[in-house]
Amino acid sequence: MVATRGRTFKRPWRYTGSMFPPEYRNALFIARHGSWNKTKKIGGDIVVAMLNSDGTVKLWTPFITGFLHDNSYIGRPVDMLQMPDGSLLISDDWNGAVYRLSYSDTHNPSR
Repeated sequence: MVATRGRTFKRPWRYTGSMFPPEYRNALFIARHGSWNKTKKIGGDIVVAMLNSDGTVKLWTPFITGFLHDNSYIGRPVDMLQMPDGSLLISDDWNGAVYRLSYSDTHNPSR
């Protein structure tokens, strides 16, 4: 079991922005705070659940990793919030930080 915190897990929201590629539209983003009582730690990442048209999960996939390095946390994501421009804010209680994640397609500037 990986600890999750914040409303992303309690009340999953669907990404409704247009900044990220179309395949992320209506996907669920989940901040996994990570385990604290395991010898080998797990979690401490952001995963995305791609959904079928009926709302069931088609695929879970890592979205942002790297908060866990050599079995030590260097960050622990807590929650996420979609901004009006479609970017995502990610809170990290390990570092007392909020990160803004945006997307730019340099190969397709018309997007």
